Amino acid sequence: MAITLDQTIGQKQRSWLATIMGGQTFWVLIAVILACIFLSMATDSFATAKNIYNITRNVTFVAIIALGMTLVIITGGIDLSVGSVLCLCSMVLAVVMHAGYSIEVGIAASIGTALLVGAFNGVLIAYLGFPPFVVTLGMLSIARSLAMVASNNTVVFEFGPDHDKLLALGGGAWVFGIANPVLYMVVLALITGFVLRWTKFGRYVFAIGGNEHAATLTGVPVPRIKVIVYMISALSAGVAGIIQTGWLGAVTTNIGAGMELQVIAAAVIGGANLAGGVGTAFGALVGAALIEIIRNSLGLLGINAFWQGCFIGGAIVLAVLFDRLRNLRQGDE
Repeated sequence: MAITLDQTIGQKQRSWLATIMGGQTFWVLIAVILACIFLSMATDSFATAKNIYNITRNVTFVAIIALGMTLVIITGGIDLSVGSVLCLCSMVLAVVMHAGYSIEVGIAASIGTALLVGAFNGVLIAYLGFPPFVVTLGMLSIARSLAMVASNNTVVFEFGPDHDKLLALGGGAWVFGIANPVLYMVVLALITGFVLRWTKFGRYVFAIGGNEHAATLTGVPVPRIKVIVYMISALSAGVAGIIQTGWLGAVTTNIGAGMELQVIAAAVIGGANLAGGVGTAFGALVGAALIEIIRNSLGLLGINAFWQGCFIGGAIVLAVLFDRLRNLRQGDE
């Protein structure tokens, strides 16, 4: 039977709509919107300009690192060291600037440290065959220990002649009153989304996560791509550390503690599959937003903050369950 043009267009539209509504990111976004509506009606303080400003600013640190983590997870890996790498890079920046060097030198030293750590992780994983879990778990301890050594386990809160520049970098609001960290997050998300969707590197990342052996046979430089991915993950932690240092105005060796769990949760809740091959930059942002709204809402609703881990853990389980049910349904079809 012949199919008319209108029928063909209708099928494509239904397929497009089904693809969007079948995606985990879409439903997490709906959950974020519904949570915002509920909290706006249930409390007087959620929808205030000050609280919205705090939420959007606070979500950026987890979201920026989740962008890098998403690339790692797409390849089928994991990076448990990001919280400690953030701490180390923040401390390198603080110590270098405290010694009297300019903000440019401090940022360069911090970024260089992040890339070096990421390259170390990547080489062990990609070329020597170490399990990502073991390598990054070891780096979690190493990086925080190095941060303690660099600062002699003290708080650094004086950043030399460019002290005010650093505080403005992380704590300012240069464009339309929007917090600077939010602007950085949006720009980095756009770059990450473009790389994943439109570049050869992005296609290689998905190919490795989908089937690493097949990717190797088709000529994908798997080891090199993996090293770059882990460098990007560490770099995202370093960038977040620089921004957070400017926002807080001080660095302690406790900064970033436990952050790796929130970052992995954001990526997974946003649709990244721990088995590899699936993930988006937008999903990382949506997952981070849901986590921050959960954290923010507990205090507004008078719920003990100790329940935060339960809610976030439950969200992770639901995200994985959603993905499993979707795979089962596609298998039946």
